[in-house]
Amino acid sequence: MQKYSAKWLSNIAGVSIRTLHYYDKIGLLKPAIRTETKYRLYGENELLKLQQILFFKELDFSLKEILDILNDPEFDLIEALESHKYALVLKQKRISEMLNTIEKTIVNLKGKKMITDNELYDGFTKEEASKNRKEVIQKYGAEALKRSETYLKKLTKEQFEALKSEQKEIFKTLFEISNQDPESKSVQLEIARHYKNIRKFWGTDGSSDSQKKDYKGLGELYISDERFTKVEGEVQPDFAIFLSKAMTYFANSQLK
Repeated sequence: MQKYSAKWLSNIAGVSIRTLHYYDKIGLLKPAIRTETKYRLYGENELLKLQQILFFKELDFSLKEILDILNDPEFDLIEALESHKYALVLKQKRISEMLNTIEKTIVNLKGKKMITDNELYDGFTKEEASKNRKEVIQKYGAEALKRSETYLKKLTKEQFEALKSEQKEIFKTLFEISNQDPESKSVQLEIARHYKNIRKFWGTDGSSDSQKKDYKGLGELYISDERFTKVEGEVQPDFAIFLSKAMTYFANSQLK
């Protein structure tokens, strides 16, 4: 089996030789072989173990915690990799949201023009806009409508368009994976994005109230009102049921 020097491993993994020596010293990553001339040589198992160490460090685990985890006799490499993948996807989503927030701040500081009342309901006739507002008041109350409109009117045109585009992209992704289990990790990740997006339209993003009941109610509305789950103009009743199940599971498992 091929063996690798500490220098090679240092270059390929992006860690210093001094760090590898320290890991050896504390028992975190022992070389496969130590030659008579005291050179450290590493094999495939050590490469995989170093990958795990770097993953856990990326997730802010201490070296002692990593040592305890890797020395656990019940440690499962495949399960750990799947867990790392899930955690990194979540981190990627958080970074994306942070970048989006920074972009909004930059736009605001540049003094871009805020959206108008007409732009808020762009695409609807006056009659349709009026009907939509009345429906919101009937279902959620006048205060909910005011909160939503107040929040959205603070956005720039670019921000509002980005928010609408994000919702369309989320719906498209959910439709593409609607053949999966609504409770699966991949579906629930998209539902988490959907929940965050909806909270922005509601004007409650960042509020301590999770609106668990309202979010589950929205899922039920998707089933009862075909306007909300049309895809390219086509009514998709199975998709509506899928969405409702996925949203209900998210609300019950993630929201208080």
